[in-house]
Amino acid sequence: MLEMKEEQMFRLTVIYDNVADQDFEGSWGFAVLVETNREILLFDTGWDGTLLVKHMKKLNINLKCIKKLILSHQHWDHIGGLPEILQANPGLKVYVPASFSKNLKTEIGNRATLIEVKESVEISQGVRSTGELGNKIKEQALILDTGNGCYVLTGCAHPGLAIIMDTALVYGNIKGIFGGLHDSKEFERLTGLKIIAVGHCTAHKEKIKEIFPSEFIEVKVGLRLDLKCEPIRKVNNDMLKS
Repeated sequence: MLEMKEEQMFRLTVIYDNVADQDFEGSWGFAVLVETNREILLFDTGWDGTLLVKHMKKLNINLKCIKKLILSHQHWDHIGGLPEILQANPGLKVYVPASFSKNLKTEIGNRATLIEVKESVEISQGVRSTGELGNKIKEQALILDTGNGCYVLTGCAHPGLAIIMDTALVYGNIKGIFGGLHDSKEFERLTGLKIIAVGHCTAHKEKIKEIFPSEFIEVKVGLRLDLKCEPIRKVNNDMLKS
């Protein structure tokens, strides 16, 4: 008898990006709050921790409710807000690519529970790291499994869209992608997706919008999306309940 997967819903809230909705400030970097059926996670921190915390307060996000922090890669615009997050939430579990510098891993380990990621690993129910990917710039992305299709959450996609998507496909059909795509021109890998939500470092945002006008969503501070099996619903920017 086949085992049925539990249906998962994920709410993504952009709290740091180059572009911002009204009442927020744009700043180079990226951070997304990920709410699951069971817990709240943070993916990246942007570079300005003060601004990150300011946005969280505006969205009524309680920092102490964040149970796990996942850092995509060791670039300043994705880890700059780390000290503020660790100070506010000392019980945090922090998942970093194993290639992070020894000194940075030591500092994080002194203030939180450090978990080094090499291979793909389950971080929370329905949330899995791709593992450390790439050569020159090593990076991890997240795979969000609804139980009937997956969504990929990227920081900058430095390893390339193909390797990220191929890794995610092992765990299920991909329904959408969310995050930064850097200078990727692998537009064919976006064909068939239901949502293509891109921002931060995505160099070819306008080209992607031109090719996929119905699926395109611009990522910016204040954007919220509910991701589930069916349908996909864009959420208004009302205040997030803690």
